[in-house]
Amino acid sequence: MKHEDGTLTLPNGSKAAGTKLHLQKWLPDDHPKAIILLVHGYAEHAGRYQYFAEHCVGKGYAVFAVDHWGHGQSDGTPGYVPDFSVFHDGVDQLVACARQDFPELPLMLVGHSMGGLISATYLLSNQSRFAACVLSGPAIKAAEEPSAFLKAISGFLSRFFPKLGVLELDPNGVSRDPQVVADYLADPLVYNGKMRARLAAEMLNNMTKIQQNAGQISLPILMLHGEKDSLAAAEGSKFLDSKISSSDKTLIIYPELFHEIFNEPEKDKVLNDMTDWLDKQLATRGV
Repeated sequence: MKHEDGTLTLPNGSKAAGTKLHLQKWLPDDHPKAIILLVHGYAEHAGRYQYFAEHCVGKGYAVFAVDHWGHGQSDGTPGYVPDFSVFHDGVDQLVACARQDFPELPLMLVGHSMGGLISATYLLSNQSRFAACVLSGPAIKAAEEPSAFLKAISGFLSRFFPKLGVLELDPNGVSRDPQVVADYLADPLVYNGKMRARLAAEMLNNMTKIQQNAGQISLPILMLHGEKDSLAAAEGSKFLDSKISSSDKTLIIYPELFHEIFNEPEKDKVLNDMTDWLDKQLATRGV
């Protein structure tokens, strides 16, 4: 396996134009059969997906990922985003990078948690770019549905106090493996402060957007979720499964798993479920 680091720049027209995003590529020694574009979750970074990447590369896939704006080794303010579209701009650049390196290969979009929300909303305008999509614990519905008052105050704070810390996540909800939680807390590239008002409001708005427009998605899609996810409700994946118009859709709920299903003790089963499904997608395309 080969590993490469690089940098992508958000283009003119982006609400964070000119800022740098940290890029990572994990490549098989032989020519890959497809490219997985990994879209990581809130407060973390792509470097936490080394085991994920090793598994996928071992199955013949290349994995491309960026640290989102405000995350990991990328530019930006942790816990904040000027506009949710900035995350989509990062995916745009990742797609362009993969297309430049491997113009003929199918692209598979894989999004976890907030990355699942980024991916799902990105599909509303860009699903034709991909052969398939996998959503892991996507943040489609909050663990507790916000009240109308909370949504109103969220909009107010986003406008007038956009960088005010408003929401703290419990790291113990990440995994049942205490070592994963310890590593998460000790990782200097993981943001452990509060989510700021603008990002919280942008996430709520985009959750509403995908709930209202999920029927536009017709791409083959696999949804994976831990039933005991306390950070992104499994109801979000169940909702998507009931609303998207894809003729090829699969929902797998893992009864005991927490939020980061790729970092749970059962991660090998989860990863095999994912790559087996992706392999079937390639087989239907004659790849």
